[in-house]
Amino acid sequence: PQASRRVVRGQPQATFPSCERSARGARSRAERRRARARAMELASKLAVAAGDEMPAEEAVDTSSMTEEELKKHKEREKKRAKKARAKARKAAEKAEGGGEAEGAAEQLAGVSLESKDEGEGEGEGAAGGAGKKKKKKKKGKGGLKQTLPPTVPVARFYPDGVFPEGQVVEYKDDNLWRTTSEEKRELERLEADIYNDVRQAAEVHREVRKYVNTIAKPGILMTELCEKLENCTRALVEERGLEAGIAFPTGCSLDHVAAHWTPNSGDKTVLGQDNVMKLDFGVQVNGRIIDSAYTIAFEEKYDPLLEAAREATETGIREAGIDVRLCDIGEAIQEVMESYEVELNGRTHQVKCCRNLTGHSIAPYQIHAGKSVPIVKGGEGTRMEEGEFYAVETFGSTGRGYVREDMECSHYMKNFDVGHVPLRLPKAKQLLGVIDRNFGTLAFCRRYLDRIGESRYLLGLRNLCDVGIIQPYPPLVDIKGSYVAQYEHTLMLRPTRKEVLSRGDDY
Repeated sequence: PQASRRVVRGQPQATFPSCERSARGARSRAERRRARARAMELASKLAVAAGDEMPAEEAVDTSSMTEEELKKHKEREKKRAKKARAKARKAAEKAEGGGEAEGAAEQLAGVSLESKDEGEGEGEGAAGGAGKKKKKKKKGKGGLKQTLPPTVPVARFYPDGVFPEGQVVEYKDDNLWRTTSEEKRELERLEADIYNDVRQAAEVHREVRKYVNTIAKPGILMTELCEKLENCTRALVEERGLEAGIAFPTGCSLDHVAAHWTPNSGDKTVLGQDNVMKLDFGVQVNGRIIDSAYTIAFEEKYDPLLEAAREATETGIREAGIDVRLCDIGEAIQEVMESYEVELNGRTHQVKCCRNLTGHSIAPYQIHAGKSVPIVKGGEGTRMEEGEFYAVETFGSTGRGYVREDMECSHYMKNFDVGHVPLRLPKAKQLLGVIDRNFGTLAFCRRYLDRIGESRYLLGLRNLCDVGIIQPYPPLVDIKGSYVAQYEHTLMLRPTRKEVLSRGDDY
C-alpha cells in the first residue's frame, strides 16, 4: 500500500517529475508569449516613428485548418515577419539611440520565428527576457596555428589521430599484382597502428626541418643550432621518455666530416658561409624511427655536389622494393653519383661515393637493424623483404671517397644484443642505469647526459665502452679540404606499395 503524504506547514509539497515538466512547459510558453508581445509593441513604436505604422496581428484559429491552409498560413507569417524586420531596421537608422532599435529588430526576428512553433515545443528553452536567440559561433578552418619557434604538438592538428601518408609509389614488374591484392590490403589494415606511429614521427620531422631552415644561417653557433632543433623536436612530438622523442643525436657534420659529428658541451664551432653542412636527425614514436638527412650549403659552387647526392638517393628509392637485391641498388646509385662533376677553386672534381658508408634497415628502437644498403657496385646479394623499413642514404665526396674515424667522439649507443656484463666500477653501474632509463638502445650524445644532470661521467662511460655494453661512434671523415654531401630518406615496404615516409616539399 502507498504511504500517505502529509503536508507540513512551512515545507514545500513533494512533486512528481511529470508535474515539474508540465510546470516548466507552461512557464516557457508564458515567457515566450510575453517576450513576443513586448517585441511586437516595440517594433510597432519604431515603425510609427519611421512614419509607417505596422498593422496589428490578427488572431487566427489554426485548429480547423487543413494541411494546405496551414502551410499557406505559415508562409504568410514568414513574409509578415520579414516585412516587420525590414521596417524595424529602417526605423533604427532614423531613430536616435540606435543600439535600442537594433536590439528590438533582433528581438522581433527571433520571436517571429519562434511564434510559428508555439505550443509545439514544450521541452524547448525559452528565449531570455528580451527573446533573443543565441547564435553558435562557427569555428573557422585552421583556427589552430603553429607558433614560431614551433611549440604546438603536431598531434593537435590531427584530432582524429590519423596522420598523413608519405609519398606512395607502386612496385614495378613482378610486384604490380600487390596493388590490387585484397589479402595484402588486409595485412596493411592489421598494421595500421604501426603505420600511424611512424607517420606521426615523419610529420614532426618535416615541421622541424622547416623551422631549422629559417635559423641555419652563417654565424650561428653549432651548439645553439642543435639545441634549438632538438627542443623543437621534443615539443612537437610531445616527448614521453622512451615512448616518443629524439631517435639519435643531431648530426651536423661540416665539410670533409661525413657523419657522426655533433658539438659536445662547450664547443664554439660556428657555421660559416663556405661550409657544407650535413643535417641528419631522427624522430621516434613508440620505437618507430624516422631517419632523414639533407645538406645545407650557402655558396652556389656546391650545387652540383648536392644535386649528385640528392639524385643518387632518389635513384636508390626508385630501385628499392620487395625481393630487390641490395647490391643492385648500390650499383644504380654509384652510376648516378659518379656521373656528376663539381668545379672548386679552378679544379674539377668527379663526385665519388663514400664506398664504406651505407644505408641500413631500421627496426623498433634499433637504428641499424642488420641489413646494409650499399652505395657502390658489389656487396651482398641479400634481398629486401615485405614489411621492412630502410634508411636509403648516399654520400658524395670530392675527396677519396673513403672515410675513417677521427676527432673527439660524441655519439654513443648501447649494443642491442648485449647480455648481462658484470661491472666493478660503481660509477659505470650508475651511469648504465641512467642510460637504460632515458635512452634504452637509442643513440645518445654527451650533451644529452649533461642535460639530464649527469656530471663526471667520462670515466664510467669509458668503462662501459671497454666492456662492450656501449658502442662509441666517432666522427667519420674524408681527407681534409674535401667536401661531402648527404641525402637520406626513410622508406617503408608495405605489402601493396612502398611509401617514402620522410618525403616533404623541400626534398
